[in-house]
Amino acid sequence: MTDPIADYLTRIRNAYRAGKKVVEIPSSKLKVSITKILMEKGYILSYKVVEGQPFNTIKIALKYHPQTKVAAIKGIDRISKPGLRQYVDVDSMPRVLNGLGVAILTTSKGVITDKEARELNVGGEVLCYVY
Repeated sequence: MTDPIADYLTRIRNAYRAGKKVVEIPSSKLKVSITKILMEKGYILSYKVVEGQPFNTIKIALKYHPQTKVAAIKGIDRISKPGLRQYVDVDSMPRVLNGLGVAILTTSKGVITDKEARELNVGGEVLCYVY
């Protein structure tokens, strides 16, 4: 696998489309940081890092609307790829759906959202858009 973050996002996207309640993903520090942001912003219900013998996994409980069963995440797109990294400074920070979505960045201050990056006045690599 050449792009583990793209695999992570694809597993979440496919689980939502299949109507799954829980998805398991191989764990890394970056993936746990992204998952924490998704939970803070209300895109997933909860997550748990499960210690395993060959490797650790992240169990993510997906969030749906209670009556209509519509997924909380409408779209989740990979922006910066291994072949073409996308870096931004504070002045050119992206706004996803005019502020309704979230851009997740990796910066010198850690993995944060676009709004937090503007407040901290830092730029970084745009990992993905979630809306």
